[in-house]
Amino acid sequence: MTTTRTVRPSTGPILDNPDIVLIGGGIMSATLGIMLKKLNPDFTIQIVESLPRVALESSHAWNNAGTGHAALCELNYTPQQADGSVEISKAVEINEQFENSKHFWAFLVEQGVIKDPSVFIKRVPHMSFVRGKEDQEFLRQRFAAMRKQHLFGEMVYSEDKAMISRWAPLLTEGRPSDEPIAATRVESGTDINFGALTQQLVDYLISLDGVELAMQARVTGIYQKPDGRWRVKINSETEGKRKLRAKFAFIGAGGGSLHLLQKSGIPEGLGFGGFPVSGQFLVCTDQDVIERHAAKVYGKAAVGAPPMSVPHLDTRVIDGKKALLFGPYAGFSPKFLKEGSILDLIKSVKLDNILPLLAVGRDNMSLTQYLINECRKSHSDRVDGLREFFPDAKEEDWKLVTAGQRVQIIKKSPDSTGKLEFGTEVVAAQDGSIAALLGASPGASTAVSIIIEVLEKCFPDEVKTEAWQSTLKAMTPAYGENLAEDQARYHELRSKADALLQIDAATNAKSE
Repeated sequence: MTTTRTVRPSTGPILDNPDIVLIGGGIMSATLGIMLKKLNPDFTIQIVESLPRVALESSHAWNNAGTGHAALCELNYTPQQADGSVEISKAVEINEQFENSKHFWAFLVEQGVIKDPSVFIKRVPHMSFVRGKEDQEFLRQRFAAMRKQHLFGEMVYSEDKAMISRWAPLLTEGRPSDEPIAATRVESGTDINFGALTQQLVDYLISLDGVELAMQARVTGIYQKPDGRWRVKINSETEGKRKLRAKFAFIGAGGGSLHLLQKSGIPEGLGFGGFPVSGQFLVCTDQDVIERHAAKVYGKAAVGAPPMSVPHLDTRVIDGKKALLFGPYAGFSPKFLKEGSILDLIKSVKLDNILPLLAVGRDNMSLTQYLINECRKSHSDRVDGLREFFPDAKEEDWKLVTAGQRVQIIKKSPDSTGKLEFGTEVVAAQDGSIAALLGASPGASTAVSIIIEVLEKCFPDEVKTEAWQSTLKAMTPAYGENLAEDQARYHELRSKADALLQIDAATNAKSE
């Protein structure tokens, strides 16, 4: 049985020979760490984080990791086909994965790992909103397609201005009465503070025997020894330069993962490049406006914009306080992390990925032009974009905040020299001794499914055992099941998870 000890608020000693090293103190490492300790309590684990606290980069609520992607409102997951139909398979996949995450968090509530789920998850309705006859027809077709799938059975659709005004009054006030609009709404959507969730998970992890956390410790090198172990070089502010040897290494360092994957030298990492995109949000400073809106409202992305730039008027609850954001506005920075180096992009260019990088630059001129236009925008220009959602918005009520960095994947593909990929990809060595995560959205919301993929790729023999199968089913009860095809099972597991996570009217977004 796993034993616990008093949680230490500060960095601990670095283990010389841990079974597992987790590089990066975000939601991915925290999720993997807990799963591994549940699967094998004897594992020793070293977590290495370069910043003074965990979850300060992509997992932080102000760095655009607060949406809780469930494919309920994100229109980029439901592309329109040439014949006018709407493809929803990606939305089904993401929604199932999000439910898997909820099941795992509910399990952790039952286990006492998560003491108060309201700290990180709140009910906030998810809406899609469009303007104009053409987009109105698209949203109508999308709604018709999604309503056939029980995962989206709660979705409602309206073109009625009065109804939409009841859902989200900011969308309609000041809008011309003859402008065609449409919206869908799912009342049971959520807002998630992944930074707060990560902190709870890490606090639990470091209370266990055999788990250490080193903060302000930067990994400077990683390579595999002849015995199969990974030698990890660390520069720690408290312990100086150190080396550790681990049986398994996980690189979950957000935008920093690409450099470490390249340093590892595994052939599976060859050919990968990264394209950094920074994000900015307008944040409302008028408390009256903030209180009058309670929904995540997503629109359609601009032509040439990356999926992470889908505009949304977004209610969030951060550290117990309700906030209202609009964006993101894309920008360009050569950094791969918000706290990274301006040399990150240049240092990532290698002989094995230069052709894919050049090909993507050639084939994505619309993205380049989009980024140039975004960088040129003034505050007035940005507020004009906001007024497409909130016509009565006043410039003085909104301030610009810089969010986190995202590094989109660039890789070779069978039909092209290089391709810009969106989403998250697990890159694992053939021997299963190391894995890295590359990419971005929906990332955090689907963390549990991503980490299960890591386990299946890197611990294939153990995953097949009865003991691991039993534990995986306990942690993620839909493991090996298809919720999109089993309506009764979907509702059974969802009802249990929602009850344990306290996702009800009592946790609706509000200021506290």
